[in-house]
Amino acid sequence: MKFLNLIVDHARATLSIMVLILFAGTMARIAMPVEVNPNVTLPVVMIMVRHDGISPEDGARLLIRPIEKELKTLDGLEEIHATARESMVYIMVEFDISEDISVAVAEVREAVDRAKAEFPQETKEPIVQELSPSPEPTVVVTFSGENVSERDLYSAAKYYQRQLEILPDVLKADMSGHRDEVVDIILDPYRLEQYNITATELLRSVRANNLLIPAGEMDAAQGRFGIKLPALIETADDIRSLPLRFTADGVITVGDVAEVRRTFKDPVGFSTINGEKTIAIDVRKRLKANSIETVAAVREAIANAPAKFSQEIEVNFIFDSSDYAQSMVSELQGNILTAMSLVLILVVATLGVRSGLLVGFGIPFCLLGSMIIVNLLGFSFNFMVMFGLLLSLGMLIDGAIVVVEFANTQVADGLSNREAYITAVRRMAIPVIASTGTTLAAFLPLLFWPGVAGEFMSYLPITVFSVLAWSLTYALIFAPTLGIVIARKRSKTMTVAEAHASEESAQELLQPLLNLYLKLLNPIIERPVFWSATAVAFLISIFFAYGKFGAGQAFFADIENRYGMVNVRALGNLSVDEQRQITAEVERKISALPAVQQLYGFSGSNSLVLERGGSRDKISSFLVELYPPKDREQSSLEAFAEIRRVTNDMPGIYVSGKELESGPPVGKDIQIQISSTDREAMYKKTAEIRQWITANIKGLRDIEDTLPLAGIQWEMTVDRSQAMMLGVDVGSVGQMVQMVTNGVIVGEFRPSDADDEVEMRLRYPDENRQLAALDELRVNTPSGPVPISSFTQRVAMPRVDAIQRFDRQETVFIMANTEDGYLADNQTREIGEWLSTQDIDDSIKVKFRGANEEQAKSAEFLSVAFSLAMSLMLIMLVMQFNSFYQAFLILFSVVMSTAGVLLGLIISQSIFSTILTGVGIVALAGIVVNNNIVLIDSYNYLRRTNTAMTPAEAVFIAAKSRFRPVMLTTVTTIVGLLPLANGFSVDIVNRSWEAGGMVSSWWQPLASAIVNGLTLATVLTLLLTPAMLLLPEIVAQRFGVRVAAYQFKDDEA
Repeated sequence: MKFLNLIVDHARATLSIMVLILFAGTMARIAMPVEVNPNVTLPVVMIMVRHDGISPEDGARLLIRPIEKELKTLDGLEEIHATARESMVYIMVEFDISEDISVAVAEVREAVDRAKAEFPQETKEPIVQELSPSPEPTVVVTFSGENVSERDLYSAAKYYQRQLEILPDVLKADMSGHRDEVVDIILDPYRLEQYNITATELLRSVRANNLLIPAGEMDAAQGRFGIKLPALIETADDIRSLPLRFTADGVITVGDVAEVRRTFKDPVGFSTINGEKTIAIDVRKRLKANSIETVAAVREAIANAPAKFSQEIEVNFIFDSSDYAQSMVSELQGNILTAMSLVLILVVATLGVRSGLLVGFGIPFCLLGSMIIVNLLGFSFNFMVMFGLLLSLGMLIDGAIVVVEFANTQVADGLSNREAYITAVRRMAIPVIASTGTTLAAFLPLLFWPGVAGEFMSYLPITVFSVLAWSLTYALIFAPTLGIVIARKRSKTMTVAEAHASEESAQELLQPLLNLYLKLLNPIIERPVFWSATAVAFLISIFFAYGKFGAGQAFFADIENRYGMVNVRALGNLSVDEQRQITAEVERKISALPAVQQLYGFSGSNSLVLERGGSRDKISSFLVELYPPKDREQSSLEAFAEIRRVTNDMPGIYVSGKELESGPPVGKDIQIQISSTDREAMYKKTAEIRQWITANIKGLRDIEDTLPLAGIQWEMTVDRSQAMMLGVDVGSVGQMVQMVTNGVIVGEFRPSDADDEVEMRLRYPDENRQLAALDELRVNTPSGPVPISSFTQRVAMPRVDAIQRFDRQETVFIMANTEDGYLADNQTREIGEWLSTQDIDDSIKVKFRGANEEQAKSAEFLSVAFSLAMSLMLIMLVMQFNSFYQAFLILFSVVMSTAGVLLGLIISQSIFSTILTGVGIVALAGIVVNNNIVLIDSYNYLRRTNTAMTPAEAVFIAAKSRFRPVMLTTVTTIVGLLPLANGFSVDIVNRSWEAGGMVSSWWQPLASAIVNGLTLATVLTLLLTPAMLLLPEIVAQRFGVRVAAYQFKDDEA
């Protein structure tokens, strides 16, 4: 103990280090960004490739397959999910959670560049960018105004969009509810025939006169000069004046055969805020960015922008995630301070003022000290970090309680304070280090949890490690030093008896409980075999009872949430106006509900997020914000159930609503993936499976699949021989057809009043853009205009609106959510049992995805982690006690704690959460063994130092002497978690409390598991462990076999 003497001799330096750690911890906490959820999202990269007019079949064959071939060569690739639609394909590439997103984007971009060589001509440049896997925006900025023109509103929104995209933390700022500008060149077909001008000539004229030609440089006597030929189109008048042909009457210009007008494109989407039309900017943060800082930067960018637009434009911020994050974090911080206060009051009441404050001072020291480590690791201050602090609150003072309580005992026996604390450290260092080590060993496997769930939960063990590392330092170094310094100061003004008066009075607080405990302990020590067998039978009965009466299992837990998504589906080939009308009708019904604060509605084409198997018939979505829980009577589960109920009677319209996911993202509750190389067989089997599920599985809602919508498309079959005889090529026919449909893009120009380029589009007038007009189209030939019906035939063909591919195979998904009161785990099992009885062709693969897949992975890992934790603790305990029996006896407390968790689930009929309850059981493994370690270590010490003492006497004395520290370390942990375990959030800072809110609903499964398991394990540790310590002596006396007692003989020798 020379090191401790050195520290005590230099107490001022030691205390200065303490102050420095407290200051550094405070600064680290202030510097840490604040978030609700850990910043854990999958590295997902999106590739978008556009080719006007390409069919989904051709898109999958000519665009997706070359990209897939190159992507498969990338390291860290997890999944490739591709979708081909009319004129466009998009591919979502998911990487392993450990991959850096910036590296992933760069590698995907290189792979796409290699694949471009196989693309057909006229394919647009692919877009490769990071994709936000989160369905909710960071903040939405809206622009509206009654007396503001669409052009002014668009210009303002476009300007602010560019300002926001510059921000380093902004991933993207997508506009919705707007129409892009376009210059329409509306051809007059009769004028074209009159002047015998072809569309090809007009195209050639526009493109040839919209160039910026750097003609080079020239050396002259006056110097070196650059020469250019500016021929860029800058205004609509420039287009009108472009020459097409010379005649005897003069020059024929574009304006002579076409009407040129600058307008907006046909609407392809819409957005609304609380029923009002608006242009919205959906801002999403980057993967590693902090939501609060991002929103602050967005607000600052909007506020600092120059006032160059109409003052009548209203700019508003809605769905501000930073306010929500700040309030939630503040509430949980208040819960931590509440728990700290409760623990401090309890410690002071049971240890006395001086010892209680000495132990209690370790709470802020360890918590702030852990902030230094957590901040250095680059973590944000989020829910997982905060719960790690809350979970550690009771454990962090365990070592200090044991040391201080033992020192008080030594002082009562007549030692000086200095000698008492040094003796306490010397005597209790090994048990304290062992108990801390076993706790760390229990949490250690959680660091290796793979996937999204593992990354999400890894914040918890790292925080616990940080806290317990400082708690060990405090218990063995700083607490003894501080205790000696305080005692030295007090000894100058009062006697030893006066100084320890509060400690002696505090001991009387637990005396009635100690007396009761000793009364219960005496008969157990007298009949250890009977009571041990009874306790083991009781534990076994709990496990059997849970198997029969347990409420079931779920991946995560139902979390109270203010935000949610509502999807609107409707079958049919609906126009944008029809979609808007349906959406407005749904919006009116939802906005009338008392729990709904505001709605942000947008069409399905306005947002692209990570959604495995997106619905085939979704026309729009709403981001719903509810009032805070204290301002509404319904829970979020009830509120969204009400949304589904009031929209259930709308014929032909399907509305699904659900809270946004909290915890690891998994998507819909049930997801079935069907893949095959035989498309028709896959579609048929998918329809059979969905039909059976709908008819036989109860408790499902929002059932949908991603089968393509039935429809027709018109194919223009060209008789190439006839077309050649007429002097017509297929390209000319295609251009004529395009002018009837979407128009032919002839180029772009940048007007002086806009920063973005505006497309120039060539098309026929409205009256010539009907289906019948396709047959009446006339194409110019050397012999004059000829109707294309003379060499083409319009044929109706089946239409596939979309093709999905998953990991290079065509795939269809069936998805559903579960009704309240049903478990997805049970429904998935029932579906799986039915599928196992079906004769499914070998070419068709059926697989469960989503929560079921993640739950299976998590359950498998937790069982491995639990086994690994037990193995690590067994090795450490055998090293300390040199006895396999005592090591197994200590680990038996883990069985007790697990039984306590299951007993609590049976009584409360709560669901076993794979993530939260499972982590609670693993965490308990490190907590409950500490009491057994202290108790058995005291028993061994008594046996070694007093050989005349019988085993029963040693057990009784050890149990009596360790009762107070065991009860204190247990009760402090339970008290800190008790409010959350019962569904209450108590915030002492804001002087508020809430039942069933988001904070309490999030952590209740984990907190209740720890409270229930620790309660039963502590009771059985105090009663069963003494009995089982006597079993080796009984076996030795009756059978002459020495079990677990040889270490005493070794010590004596």
